[in-house]
Amino acid sequence: MYAVIETGGKQYRVEVGTELEVELLDVEPGQNITLDRVLLVVDGAEANVGTPIVDGAAVEAEVVGATRGEKVIAFKYRPKARRRVKKGHRQDLTVLRIADIRFGGKSAAETEKRAVPAKADEKKRLEEAAARQAAEDAALAAKLNVVAPEAAPDEEAAPAPRKSRAKAAPEAAETPEADEVAEAAPAVAALEADASGETPEAAETPEADEVAEAAPAVAAPEADASDETPEADASDETPEADASDETPEAAPKKRAARTKKDD
Repeated sequence: MYAVIETGGKQYRVEVGTELEVELLDVEPGQNITLDRVLLVVDGAEANVGTPIVDGAAVEAEVVGATRGEKVIAFKYRPKARRRVKKGHRQDLTVLRIADIRFGGKSAAETEKRAVPAKADEKKRLEEAAARQAAEDAALAAKLNVVAPEAAPDEEAAPAPRKSRAKAAPEAAETPEADEVAEAAPAVAALEADASGETPEAAETPEADEVAEAAPAVAAPEADASDETPEADASDETPEADASDETPEAAPKKRAARTKKDD
């Protein structure tokens, strides 16, 4: 409930407990007064407008004390006459505290007193609800903190480990290009041996094998055409002669033909 009152030629909107400064009244501090010029009273959805005042409405107030308003400057001058007048003024005021608003057998002060316990209960209920919500939030946060470390190892294992250059080198050797190089290594070694003139490796070529196989056939006709004694024939049939015929020294040495690879 609130009301609009008039005092000192001014209007004020007041409620129970409102403190306001009004024009100076002939009262003493601590005194209770009644303001009967009530222009409007509103109680919930019901509004009562006075013509000009509301009948049966009254506002009770307590005098808190007296004070003075802010300074107001009054400055007067006359142009071209060198006249200047400056005056200051501070209005005397009375401080009031609204104690009650009465209208139609209702009292705003009594309604406020009845509402105080209800407001306290409502405040207590809100505080309990806030504490309960805070406890639930703390429990949820603790639960999330417990679950989070278990999921951390999976997240850390997801990225693939980086490979160093030392570990990547063996993998590079297994490429198709490396296989071709490994297959060509014996041929390269043979070519190098031919260039150096080593006979054992040269005798292993296909041309040297053909010469070694043809050597016994060439030696047989020559022995038949000669007039050697049977002893010579017997000597030829001995294992020593056969061994001498099979040796590489009996056959003329023929060097392997050079190829483009040798060049």
